[in-house]
Amino acid sequence: MDNYPLLDIFWTMLELFLWILWFFLLFKIITDIFRSHDMSGWGKAGWLILVILLPLIGVLVYVIVRGRSMGERDLAQAQKNEAAFKAYIRDAAGPEGAAGGGGAGRSHVDDLAKLADLKASGAISEEEYQKAKEKLLV
Repeated sequence: MDNYPLLDIFWTMLELFLWILWFFLLFKIITDIFRSHDMSGWGKAGWLILVILLPLIGVLVYVIVRGRSMGERDLAQAQKNEAAFKAYIRDAAGPEGAAGGGGAGRSHVDDLAKLADLKASGAISEEEYQKAKEKLLV
């Protein structure tokens, strides 16, 4: 390490960072080529050959020509993933109206809030509140 100056260490780190960045961009573009539904199979094959055989030129041309649609596809995929996640959360939380004795559109949370209001107003005792709460949560 005595003959490897600090500036060379920084230069090596920069080269490594740029190398990783280059591979990230290359894989991102290859993924986008296969994900694109508005291109034919021959178009995908042409872009893939260009990106693999002439990587620097192919990547730059692809980003210039299809960069905007690449961003739109990323946005659409992110929205699709978010909608799927929200649907999963909604499904995991349980269907609406699944609370025991509740009407349509009511949930456990609504029933628990109503019980808390009844207890706070003195309409039910602490024991009745605990029994009803246990019944709802089981």
